[in-house]
Amino acid sequence: MVAKKKRSKNASTKSSKRQPSGIGLLSKALRVFLVLVVVGVFAGGAAFWFTQNALVEPLDVPLDGLRIDVESGSNLSRVVHELASQDVVRYPRLVLAYARVKKLGHIHPGEYLIPAGSNAMDLVARMNRGDVTRYRLTIVEGWTFAQALDLVRGSNKIKPTESAATVAAAAQALGIEGNPEGLIFPDTYIYRSGTTDLDLLRQAHQRMNRVLAEEWEKRASDLPYDRAYDALIMASIVEKETGVPWERDEIAGVFVRRLNKGMRLQTDPTVIYGMGENYAGNLRRADLREATPYNTYVIKGMPPTPIALPGREAIHAALHPKEGQSLYFVAKGDGSHKFSETLTEHNRAVRQYQLKRRSDYRSSPADVKQN
Repeated sequence: MVAKKKRSKNASTKSSKRQPSGIGLLSKALRVFLVLVVVGVFAGGAAFWFTQNALVEPLDVPLDGLRIDVESGSNLSRVVHELASQDVVRYPRLVLAYARVKKLGHIHPGEYLIPAGSNAMDLVARMNRGDVTRYRLTIVEGWTFAQALDLVRGSNKIKPTESAATVAAAAQALGIEGNPEGLIFPDTYIYRSGTTDLDLLRQAHQRMNRVLAEEWEKRASDLPYDRAYDALIMASIVEKETGVPWERDEIAGVFVRRLNKGMRLQTDPTVIYGMGENYAGNLRRADLREATPYNTYVIKGMPPTPIALPGREAIHAALHPKEGQSLYFVAKGDGSHKFSETLTEHNRAVRQYQLKRRSDYRSSPADVKQN
């Protein structure tokens, strides 16, 4: 009996070893699960730490920044992989994945300046916003269309085209019949790399049309102009006669009164414009007698086109001439003018300011200050 009990006990022991209880199995599974969770947490944390550091670490760019050109039709993947080939971006796939998650995959063409210290997130956001480098170009009041065209076509980052290779070609491309003189607005324009010369000229032409229409709408009454273009011609003459702001409406008043009285305008800038390349810097008496469509010493009324690019102030003055009696003016040599009502007064002023010129005589009003 005793022997049988021992065998039964041993059998029971062996049986318990071969068949672990349900609690033991659950405990072991829980331990494995906890280990996996811990490993997962550490792995996820490591991955998150790596991702964050990879995205925020500074790109390898020079201290003065890196300029990159994104061509029209390009995409973020192409740009990022190109930068990776230059060792600027270390983890291109990670950068592209970040852009997909943040929905920043769309980029704008143009030239970008990537400052030193920028990271991959900065790069993606900058191209997604279209923060391209912009340049400035100033077309000066009183310049001719030809001078403005030379500036535009020779400017940094502007793309010259055959459509604007000459004044005549540019006029045709802009839809202007004949001489385009005066029909682009002198101002400072902001443009991006790749802008064409025709793009900028078209912008300047449209701006002139808007400004002229606005000023024409608010014009004074009883003006000797049949159309806004006539006012533009007068404004160009005013622009060339003086750059002194407080004289523009007074000079416009002189010319308007002369037109109303049937007098010739007799203004030198129109003669010079009509001479073209024949003008050598000195206007002679013979030049004043030479008949051209622009010689207002010979023709009656105004020349057929503007003679320069007038600014808004000159256009406003032409449409709001100052009232008065003066019919003449002469340069005083300091940039301003002496106005006279009679020819006798005018001749006296000519003798004073022209025939006996001061040693520091100048016609430019650049440094003149109003009293």
